[in-house]
Amino acid sequence: MRIWLLAVVTSLTVGIGPVMAAPAPTPVGTHGALRVCGTKLCDRLGKPVQLRGMSTHGIQWYANCVNGPSLDVLARDWRADLLRISMYVQEDGYASDPRKFTELVDDYIDLATARGLYVIVDWHILDPGDPMANLDRARTFFGEIANRHRGADNILYEIANEPSGVSWSRIRSYAEQVIPVIRAQDPDAVVLVGTRGWSSLGISEDADEREVIANPVRATNVMYTFHFYAASHGHNYLNALSRAADKLPMFVTEFGTQKYTGDGGDNFTRAQSYLDLMAAKGIGWANWNWSDDKRSGAVFKKGTCKAGAYADTSRLKPAGTWVRDRLRTGRS
Repeated sequence: MRIWLLAVVTSLTVGIGPVMAAPAPTPVGTHGALRVCGTKLCDRLGKPVQLRGMSTHGIQWYANCVNGPSLDVLARDWRADLLRISMYVQEDGYASDPRKFTELVDDYIDLATARGLYVIVDWHILDPGDPMANLDRARTFFGEIANRHRGADNILYEIANEPSGVSWSRIRSYAEQVIPVIRAQDPDAVVLVGTRGWSSLGISEDADEREVIANPVRATNVMYTFHFYAASHGHNYLNALSRAADKLPMFVTEFGTQKYTGDGGDNFTRAQSYLDLMAAKGIGWANWNWSDDKRSGAVFKKGTCKAGAYADTSRLKPAGTWVRDRLRTGRS
């Protein structure tokens, strides 16, 4: 009997083979489709979720920094939840070759999706600051991307990076013309709307969040964006974000630890104050930027992308080390 049992156990063990470890859960696998609930971003179960990750630099300049190996590092080593794809409209971006840049964004979405990351598709306007100047282009681009990825659980649409020099009512009117184009293809996608004064809630243009609270975009599943650079934007900006987050669904789609130019010395102390606030209020964020640009806001030292040395932490600039540590070690 013992011999028979041993034979059975042996045959079962051989048949089963080595037990493979289950794959690590991904952000999208864990949270699924997102929606806005009150002032929070919520997962498929209606539970508030804070997404954190990195923004690319302009993909017309640093496309070589966004590829399978680099996103493997972002997802697995840095433990990010999201990638923000920063597609400039001007400055040799989309307007110079709409087909090329639509295909490039499409490819990056697929790369991020394969790694279980959420994706922010960033319509990166700077100059002109009036989003209406690119309205027709925006409708074409977002209509095509939303159609290609209809039904995807991981895409958020940022329809105006940093409006400036125009009223909130004009920004809102723009949003209310672009959102229906997205909704026609993807009825439930979260849309991120830029705010006045380079997405400062108007603070940089002597206004504040009250104009948005009084006249929100007339659409569902909408969030409002806020950008800060810690060495430039002090407590008046921090306080505006805090007040707004009690009334509006907010997402910090871009921030840096340097000056607003993306360069200069880092103010990690003030940046940590912002991160603490965002953790306390569940505000998602994307750090600028995932590239090896010469400026201090790029996480990698020059030459890293050409070498493909994304996992080499000795190639990180101080800001890169700082943000990687925060993505890896805690919710703030």
